[in-house]
Amino acid sequence: MVKLRLQRFGSKKRPFYRVVAADSRFPRDGRFIEIIGTYNPIAQPAEVKIDEEKALKWLHNGAQPTDTVRSLLSRDGIIKKFQQQKLGK
Repeated sequence: MVKLRLQRFGSKKRPFYRVVAADSRFPRDGRFIEIIGTYNPIAQPAEVKIDEEKALKWLHNGAQPTDTVRSLLSRDGIIKKFQQQKLGK
């Protein structure tokens, strides 16, 4: 199963994350299929850059976002757009 999840980068106590599409059987920081965006929680306000086109493609292909990624996607309005496309509006 493909999941949309965070992959941790950065040094100790200075996290930086990539939002990636990865097989759920691989480790958190292991192999991934495609990079969808980035998330920097240290910046004020937190910096989120997600490629909407790639995210929607993976959601339509059945990828399941983790709770954190789901909240990041909903903050950018991508989840709402996906649900509208799914309903055919």
